[in-house]
Amino acid sequence: MKLILTAAVDNLGIAGDIVEVKDGYGRNYLLPRGFAIRWTRGAEKQIDGIKRARDAREVRNLDHAQELRTQIEGLEISVAVNASDKGKLFGAVTSADIAQAIKKAGGPSVDRRSVSVAKPIKALGTHTVGVKLHEAVTAHLPLNVVAAAK
Repeated sequence: MKLILTAAVDNLGIAGDIVEVKDGYGRNYLLPRGFAIRWTRGAEKQIDGIKRARDAREVRNLDHAQELRTQIEGLEISVAVNASDKGKLFGAVTSADIAQAIKKAGGPSVDRRSVSVAKPIKALGTHTVGVKLHEAVTAHLPLNVVAAAK
């Protein structure tokens, strides 16, 4: 049975790999748990597109990560959120909001899972956030949280 993996499976492969497995293993384990989908030409083209997008986002090496760090740390990033008159936010600033703000400020596209915040941001003001670009490289940048225009 020919399958395309959607998640990493021990001793088999990582997401996006096309594998040949025994029918029972695929039908009774991989498919019901969502670890794989059946192989078709259309699905293979879709997976190729996903792989290209993932490779474009992925940091190539340590030098590239350090280059991105200097680029990110030089940005002025602000996020406009709904807030009360006393400066408390209605909700919190999420890592997805921060990743979107970095891209909007002219920085590179970063994955929301690589953005780390020490504690949830629930007040207006300047906060420090980290962006993990590589195992050895983390960019720290100030994030200005401002009230959105009412």
